Amino acid sequence: MRIALIGYGKMGQAIEKIALERGHKISCKVNSDNPIEQVDFSQTDVAIEFTKPELATKHIIHCIDASVPIVVGTTAWQEELEAIKAICLDKSGSLLYASNFSLGVNIFFEINKRLAQLLSDHPEYQAEVEEIHHLQKLDAPSGTAIDIAKGIVSFNQNYSGWKTGLNEKPEVKNDELPIIAKREPDVPGTHTVNYISEIDTISLTHQAHNRKGFALGAVIAAEWVVNKKGVFTMSNILNS
Repeated sequence: MRIALIGYGKMGQAIEKIALERGHKISCKVNSDNPIEQVDFSQTDVAIEFTKPELATKHIIHCIDASVPIVVGTTAWQEELEAIKAICLDKSGSLLYASNFSLGVNIFFEINKRLAQLLSDHPEYQAEVEEIHHLQKLDAPSGTAIDIAKGIVSFNQNYSGWKTGLNEKPEVKNDELPIIAKREPDVPGTHTVNYISEIDTISLTHQAHNRKGFALGAVIAAEWVVNKKGVFTMSNILNS
């Protein structure tokens, strides 16, 4: 399979390593020195995109117009998701997006929903989400933390929304879920859900040791989506 790398930072380099190990080829690399408008996609089977939120939708539309399936790991662009879905379906494109491609994180999402459901009738347990990422991460909270919060809000009747504090716990209303977004040097990513009561604390944590899990998941997603049409997420892969 011939893969275009859109974004060639640390994640792009990790994806390249995994892709080559799995027998794929890198057809081209898009970065600030080689913008997507100047790249020939005629020898590309699928693209993997990890760049900046303000660039993601442009890259997605470019790949749809070029009839190249695209896997997107960039977060914080999803306010434009419905418009992108409409474009993708209208042009018979292929898009797979995720806030996190790690298999472990996607299992974490499912456990998080079940835990939220179990504690929905126990308001004495106050929930909070904490995420820790490297200093270069631009969005706060992370896309993964937002998906965790959505899972809690959907399955725990005590919460209707969330509020973020950067490096500290925000003041919240009774029905708001606090998210603490911490930025520290050289951290691949840690996400924790705490349910705290007067008598005990229940914690659920996923800690990434390196970028390999994210890179492997992105390549697996590219392998899965290459011959499909439509808009997909990691849940489609896990349940296929």
